[in-house]
Amino acid sequence: MRVNEKYSTLPAEDRSVHIINICAIEDLGYQPSEGTLLNSLSVNPDAKCKYGLYFRDGKRKVDYVLVYHHKRGSGSRTLARRVLQNDAALGARSARQDQPLPGKGSPGKGSPGAARQQEPPMDFHEDDKRFRREEYEGNLLEAGLELERDEETKIHGVGFVKIHAPWNVLCREAEFLKLKMPTKKMYHINETRGLLKKINSVLQKITDPIQPRVAEHRAQTMKRLSYPFSREKQHLFDLSDKDSFFDSKTRSTIVYEILKRTTCTKAKYSMGHGEGRKKDSALLSKRRKCGKYGITSLLANGVYSAAYPLHDGEYEGEDVEFNDRKLLYEEWASYGVFYKYQPIDLVRKYFGEKIGLYFAWLGVYTQMLIPASIVGVIVFLYGCATVNENIPSMEMCDQSHNITMCPLCDKTCSYWKMSSACATARASHLFDNPATVFFSIFMALWAATFMEHWKRKQMRLNYRWDLTGFEEEEEAVKDHPRAEYEARVLEKSLRKESKNKEDEMEGIAQPAIPEQMAGSLFHSQTRRMREREKHRNIPEESTNKWKQRVKTAMAGVKLTDKVKLTWRDRFPAYFTNLMSIVFMIAVTFAIVLGVIIYRISTAAALAMNSSPSVRSNIRVTVTATAVIINLVVIILLDEVYGCVARWLTKIEVPKTEKSFEERLIFKAFLLKFVNSYTPIFYVAFFKGRFVGRPGDYVYIFRSFRMEECAPGGCLMELCIQLSIIMLGKQLIQNNLFEIGIPKMKKFIRYLRLKRQSPADHDEHMKRKQRYEADFTLEPFGGLTPEYMEMIIQFGFVTLFVASFPLAPLFALLNNIIEIRLDAKKFVTELRRPVAVRAKDIGIWYNILRGIGKLAVIINAFVISFTSDFIPRLVYLYMYSKNGTMHGFVNHTLSSFNVSDFQDGTAPNDPLDLGYEVHVCRYKDYREPPWSEHKYDISKDFWAVLAARLAFVIVFQNLVMFMSDFVDWVIPDIPKDISQQIHKEKVLMVELFMREEQGKQQLLDTWMERGPKKSEPCSNHSPQAGPDGPENHGGAL
Repeated sequence: MRVNEKYSTLPAEDRSVHIINICAIEDLGYQPSEGTLLNSLSVNPDAKCKYGLYFRDGKRKVDYVLVYHHKRGSGSRTLARRVLQNDAALGARSARQDQPLPGKGSPGKGSPGAARQQEPPMDFHEDDKRFRREEYEGNLLEAGLELERDEETKIHGVGFVKIHAPWNVLCREAEFLKLKMPTKKMYHINETRGLLKKINSVLQKITDPIQPRVAEHRAQTMKRLSYPFSREKQHLFDLSDKDSFFDSKTRSTIVYEILKRTTCTKAKYSMGHGEGRKKDSALLSKRRKCGKYGITSLLANGVYSAAYPLHDGEYEGEDVEFNDRKLLYEEWASYGVFYKYQPIDLVRKYFGEKIGLYFAWLGVYTQMLIPASIVGVIVFLYGCATVNENIPSMEMCDQSHNITMCPLCDKTCSYWKMSSACATARASHLFDNPATVFFSIFMALWAATFMEHWKRKQMRLNYRWDLTGFEEEEEAVKDHPRAEYEARVLEKSLRKESKNKEDEMEGIAQPAIPEQMAGSLFHSQTRRMREREKHRNIPEESTNKWKQRVKTAMAGVKLTDKVKLTWRDRFPAYFTNLMSIVFMIAVTFAIVLGVIIYRISTAAALAMNSSPSVRSNIRVTVTATAVIINLVVIILLDEVYGCVARWLTKIEVPKTEKSFEERLIFKAFLLKFVNSYTPIFYVAFFKGRFVGRPGDYVYIFRSFRMEECAPGGCLMELCIQLSIIMLGKQLIQNNLFEIGIPKMKKFIRYLRLKRQSPADHDEHMKRKQRYEADFTLEPFGGLTPEYMEMIIQFGFVTLFVASFPLAPLFALLNNIIEIRLDAKKFVTELRRPVAVRAKDIGIWYNILRGIGKLAVIINAFVISFTSDFIPRLVYLYMYSKNGTMHGFVNHTLSSFNVSDFQDGTAPNDPLDLGYEVHVCRYKDYREPPWSEHKYDISKDFWAVLAARLAFVIVFQNLVMFMSDFVDWVIPDIPKDISQQIHKEKVLMVELFMREEQGKQQLLDTWMERGPKKSEPCSNHSPQAGPDGPENHGGAL
C-alpha cells in the first residue's frame, strides 16, 4: 500500500528560491507548483520500477537521490510520514509531530499524542535536522519537483529521497540554463573531396579494428542544428518522445541546479519559543548563517549525508538490461580494449563535458607520446651502438693510464683508480651523447605541437558537443557565489547589524538625543512594528514580498552583493597561506638536505668496510638507497600537500567555484611540483658545484664534506634519480593506490558482512535498489588528482628529457593502463558525478604551456652544465692536437699534491693501492701545484663557462622561436570547423527568417479574412498559451 500526501505551500519567510539572470517572473510564467511526496511502505525488488531507477509507479524516472541518516527503534521499522502544514504562526511548526502510517506501528485508538509517546526519544540536534529536511523538501516541491521517500532499505538507519523533474520543470530550467538542444533542422556536414577523401577512407579501413563498437563514435554525415531551448519556440525541437528529449545527464544537471539554489531558512530551534531554542544558542547561530544556500550547506552540516544522480543500471551480468553504463564498461573500461580508441562522445553523454574533455585530453596526450617514444628509443639505441666508439669512456676504462684519484671523503676514504668507474662512464654515454641535444630540441617542438593539436581537437569537440558560444552564455552561472562565501558574507552582515543595534541602544540610553535623530529613530521603530504586524496578520502581503525577492534574484541582484569580503577580511587567510606555503617548501628543502647528509655519511661508512665489492659499489648503493628514500618521502608529502592545499583554499573563502578550483589547483601544483622535482634539481644543478678542492673542501655543519659527481659527470646519477622517481610514482601512487585501495575497501566490507548475523547477511545478499547500490560506491572527488598526476608526468617527460630519453616510452606504457584504470574507476567504483559543462580544460592548459616553456630553459642548462657536451666541444675545437677526443679526460682533471692536505683530512691508509701516492687527480679546471698560482681557477674554466652560457642563450632563443613558429603556422581552429560554425549561423538566421515570414503571412491572412476568421488561424500561432508551453502549435 502506498500513501500519497500533498504538500501545501510554505509561508513566504520559509523559502528562498534564487533564479539567476531572468528579468521578469511573469514573462516566464513561473508559478510555484504543488508536488507530491510519495512514501513507500516497503522496498521489494520490483521490475515495474526497474530496481530503483523509477518511482514506485514505474513511470517517473529517478533523476537525483538525497540520502540521510535517521534514528529509529530497533524493533520498529515503520515509515513515518512527514506532513508540512501552512501555519499562520511560526511557532505552530515547532509543535508539529510525526504521524505513523495506518496499519504499521499504530497506537490503536489513541490520538497522535499517543503515537508520539511510543516513538523513541530524539535529541534536539536530530530533530532540527529532520525539520530542516522537511522544509527543504517542501521548497523543492514548490519548485516543481516530485519526491518519493524510502526508509525501508537494506541499509539500516539510512533513508533515501528520490527526486523526479517533470516535463514543465525541465523545460523551465533548460531555458534558464540556456541549454543547447538539437532542433528538427538537419544539415549535411561538409566532406573532404579528392585526394583527402581517398586518404581518409583508407585510414578508416585501417583503423576500423581499433574503433569502439558504439553508435556515437561512427562518422556522421548529418548533424542537427542546435539552439538554446526556449518554451516559446518548442516547435523548433523534436518533442515526439519527451521522455528521451532530455537525457539522464541533462536531467540530473537540471535537478542539481534546483538543489543548489533552493534553500531552507528556518529550523525548529531557530524560530519558535520552545525550550529547544534555549538549549543551544550555537545551533541557533549556525542556522541563522545557513539561510542563504541550499544542498551544499545541508551536506556540510550533516542534514543530508549524500546527494548524487543514479547510474543507468548494472554493468555486468547476463540478465542485465542493456544501458550506456554497460556499453561503457565493455567498450571503454575493460583492459581487453586497451588498443582501441576511446568512445569520447559516449563518455560525454554519460558523464558530461568536463569529464569527457579530461579523457579526450588524456587520449590526445597518449597518442602524441607515440612519436616521442619512438624517437627516444632511437636516441637510446644510438647511445648503445656508439658506446664502444666513445673515446672518453674508453680512456677512463683503460687501466694502462693508471690515473690515481683523490679521496672522496676525509680520513676513511682512500685513493682510488679512475678505471674503477668504467661501468658508470660507459653507462653515461647511453644518455650523454650528441643525439640527446637533438632529442631536447625535438621534445620542445613536440610540446608546442601537442598544445596546438589539443587546441584543434578541443575546437572539434566544442563543435560536435554544441559548446560554441558557451562561455558568454554561462558567465552568470560561473559567477554564482559559493555557499561558504555567502555564509561568510551573511555572518559579516549579521555582525554589522548587531553592532548597529548596540550603537542604537547606546544612543537611546543617552540623556539627550537631538530632535531629528529621535524622530527618525521613532519612525524606524514604528515601521518595524508595523511590518511585524503585517507578517502576522496579512500573509498575502508576505507572499507578495516573496515574489518581489524572487524577481530581484532573477534579475541578478543579490542581497549579498551589498556586503562583500574585502582584503581586510581575507588578510588573515592570505597571511596563513603565505606562511604555510613557505613552511611547506622549507620542509621539502630540509628533507632534501637530510637525504644529502645521509648520502655523505653512508658513503663514509661504506668506505670503512673491509669488503672490496662493497667499497667498489659505494656510488651505486648510496644513489639507489637515497633515491628510494626520496621516492617514499615524495609520495607521503604528496598526500599531505594535497590536504594542506585544500585547507588553505577553504580558509581563503573564494567567491565562485571557478575561483576556488583555480586557487586549489595552483597551490596543489606549486607544492607538489617543488616536492617532486627538488631532489632532481639538486642532482642536476647543485651536486658537485660547490665542493671546493682537495685541501680546501666545503663542509656542511663543519662535519660533512659536500659530495662530488662521478668522473663521467652527474648525468648518469640524474638519469637514475629521474627514472626511479618517475616509475615509482606511476607504479605506486598512480596505479597501485588506485587499484589496491578500492580492492582493500571491498575486502573490508566483505569481512564486515561475514560478521553480521545470518538474517542481516541474507537480507544484504538480496538485490539492492539502484540508489542503495550507488550509495555504497565512493563519492566523486573531482578531476584535480587525475589532472595533477598527468601534469607531473608531463614535467618528467619534458623538463629533464635530455638526461632520460626513455621517459616518453615509460609515460606511454603508463598512460595506456591509466586510461582504462580511470575508466573502470568512473564506471564501476564511483558514484555518478553531476555533469558539468565546460569548453576547455581550464587552468591546466596554462600550466602545460608554462611547463613547456620551462622545459626549454631547463634542458638548455642540463645539456650545458650537467652533461659534458660543451666541455667536449671546447676541447675538440680549442685544445685537441689531432682533432679527436683523445686526451679529453686528462684535460678535465687537475692535480693535487698530497702534502697540501689539511690536518686530519688525509687518508688513514695512504698505501691502500699498494704504493705511495704523491700527486692525485680531481675533476676541475685549476692550476697545478707546481704553478705560480697553484690551485687557482684556470683560464680553461672561463672558456668552458663562456661556451656554456653562449649555448644556453642560443639554444633557448632558437627553440623558443621554433616553438612560436609552430604555434603561428598551425591555426587554432580547423578550417572545416570554422566553415561548419559559420554554416550553422547562416542556417539559424534562415530558419528564423522563414518563421518571421510565416508569422507575417498569417497576420496578413487574418487581416484579409477579418475578425471572424482570426480565431481558427490563431490556433496555428507558435506563441505559448497561458497554461504552459505545451499548448502551442508546431513549426510553420
